[in-house]
Amino acid sequence: MEEVKDDKTYKGFVERLTLGITRVLENLPGVLDVRFVEKPPAEKRCLLSWEQKNNCALPEDLRDFYLTTDGFMLAWNTKLENEVVPVGCMMINNVAQLRPLIQSNVYSLPNAPTLADLDFDDDLEEPDGPEKPHFDSRSRIFELDPCNGNGKVCLVYKNCTSGVMAQQCEVWFLDRSLFWHYLTPSFTAYYRLMITHLGLPEWQYNFTPYGPSPQAKQWAALYQPLTFHGDSHPDAACEPLLNKLDPAEAFHGKAKPPTPKKKQAAQVPVSGGSTAKAQGVSGRHSVTKR
Repeated sequence: MEEVKDDKTYKGFVERLTLGITRVLENLPGVLDVRFVEKPPAEKRCLLSWEQKNNCALPEDLRDFYLTTDGFMLAWNTKLENEVVPVGCMMINNVAQLRPLIQSNVYSLPNAPTLADLDFDDDLEEPDGPEKPHFDSRSRIFELDPCNGNGKVCLVYKNCTSGVMAQQCEVWFLDRSLFWHYLTPSFTAYYRLMITHLGLPEWQYNFTPYGPSPQAKQWAALYQPLTFHGDSHPDAACEPLLNKLDPAEAFHGKAKPPTPKKKQAAQVPVSGGSTAKAQGVSGRHSVTKR
């Protein structure tokens, strides 16, 4: 009885933590191996140590998340022609992996460019959008999700001052070209956004001007048809893609071919008609003789 009770308690915990997405995925056609990795909660001293080390205060919602589970991992596969293909992956780094976004030691040469050298000028900032993060000391950036190498979801503290603990943070997406894209103002909003997109490949690129790859769009159209838009930035000059099938024309039945009309014999004038006919007959006879 205790094992049954513990099993029900665990399922209830997973249901609340994943907002019921595991049950939704299991009912989708073709979805296999929905795997949720259970992780123990982080200790408070680890959170305090992280804040002191990085001089940043964790937001209250992210702190509560880590006190519930030290990281998040949910993946699922699908089956295509008797072959299992990994598709969805939702991931949030644990406290130990919530590291600053710094340059790899491979490129730490004396004359090698740094990430700070790639900052764009302030003139290129979008006037209506939020201020973009910087790779220098003005921002403190920490990696939340490596996105399977397709970019990085980052926890960003902006307008930082040396020696002062940063308080406010946002969630941004850094694409593979090292360009920033705003996602959400809080961790809770990003968490719900991640669950809503089912962890589909490259779903973060829906918030970029160019969108995900064609293959990722196919996965989204298959498993997320109600919220998926093929082009989030359509060209005004382009005609929208509509279904131009006319059922009245397509399903009215096969039309019968018209009955061919019999050709009427041409009227031959009396004069000269017999002569031409005789010449045609004689011509055929002459060919036969040859």
